[in-house]
Amino acid sequence: MTAKHVFNEAVEFSQKVTTAYLSDMSDADLLVRPVPGANHIAWQLGHLIASAHEMGTMLGHKMPELPAGFAAAYSAETAKSDDPAGFAGKDEYLALLDKMRAAAKAAVDATPEADLGKPAPEPMREYAPTIGAALLVLGLHELMHAGQWAVVRRKLGKPVLF
Repeated sequence: MTAKHVFNEAVEFSQKVTTAYLSDMSDADLLVRPVPGANHIAWQLGHLIASAHEMGTMLGHKMPELPAGFAAAYSAETAKSDDPAGFAGKDEYLALLDKMRAAAKAAVDATPEADLGKPAPEPMREYAPTIGAALLVLGLHELMHAGQWAVVRRKLGKPVLF
């Protein structure tokens, strides 16, 4: 197994966890905050989609187009909003996430193994010093947020999944 296989496995594992955690959640459930001041799942999903688009683009890969104004709708300021009108529905988030995951896997496949150890683009180096690290973040970013979703699931009385 190569490093590129591991990166693609990370994307697929993230998808499995996200799909499971969101499977029995409604659009209204996505707006529940685990604790006051924490981001709700709807905002986190938009953030994941917008940041995957941004990271893939910074790495020089063609990413799927986002709906007009999508990235701006998931800023630090909008994270405070609980207005359902400002957020998409679960089905739209999942469709966009699927597109970003496919693009992330294509980005991994298109990156020569020899480039994985090269420095990542400057804006990414604080959290991903190399191209390989940046691709790994692209694949695992969902899991970082999924841990928060487990808490929302508990708050809503949903079954424990993992």
